[in-house]
Amino acid sequence: MLTACNLCCRNCNVNRLDGETGFCNSSDKIKVARVSLHQWEEPCISGARGSGTVFFSNCNLKCVFCQNHAISSGGIGKEISIDRLSEIFLEQQARGAHNINLVTPTHYVPQIISALKIARSKGLNVPIVYNTNSYESVSTIKALKGYIDIYIPDLKYYKDKYAIKYSNAANYFKKASAAIEEMFSQVGEPKFNKEGLMTRGVIVRHLMLPGLLFDSKNIIDYIYRTFKDSVYISIMNQYTPTHDVRNYPEINKTINQKHYEALIDYCLSLGVNNAFIQDEGTASESFIPDFDLRGI
Repeated sequence: MLTACNLCCRNCNVNRLDGETGFCNSSDKIKVARVSLHQWEEPCISGARGSGTVFFSNCNLKCVFCQNHAISSGGIGKEISIDRLSEIFLEQQARGAHNINLVTPTHYVPQIISALKIARSKGLNVPIVYNTNSYESVSTIKALKGYIDIYIPDLKYYKDKYAIKYSNAANYFKKASAAIEEMFSQVGEPKFNKEGLMTRGVIVRHLMLPGLLFDSKNIIDYIYRTFKDSVYISIMNQYTPTHDVRNYPEINKTINQKHYEALIDYCLSLGVNNAFIQDEGTASESFIPDFDLRGI
């Protein structure tokens, strides 16, 4: 999978085993920026003890508004081996993590599968969460069948003009929705344990962007029309302008809370039951992790 890399929709076709890098700037080495017990995921993921996040460096989108730009495009991170990644999974379980949360993992899928095999042989038994921007090949998701218990895909844009403008990602909705449908085909309807923690299922995240209420409604329409209440929808208002959006004045601001409330009302009008929403005040850099290489 790395000799002619087409893990995502960029289809760079580079030989990463031979030192070539494509759009995401990743070689055959795994690069990680932070390992932690994360408290700021959806309640059924973070629980009381936290989600065992592993933040991978580099990304195949490079969104102009990325809150994690220090690792997605800034290069922060440390290269580790597959064996070390398997140890990190086991260490997170030993710390009491409710799950292993793979954050932006697409470009490391082959290495992650190898690490999961090793860790499982040594006692890893908590749910595995795949936390992704969704701009990836369906074949990549198919390769993960049997390894992932919970998928948390973003669904960022409906109209292609926004995907191209803000993420340089042509055909984003078409590609991302196909990947999400494959995710659902693998894990099915949500399941929870006695503590109310998700053990299996799909949570589709949508980060609302300033001025794009109509696009957000189209996203909700698609999710509910396709899956009804067989997936959860996480409707996020935490968009925080970064220095990289100074050339995009239309999104160089926080979202209009009235627009967010209108989107929630729209969900209710459709009959959506399974959704997470956020309170006001989440648009803050205090929610952005410190990528200090801890736990690596």
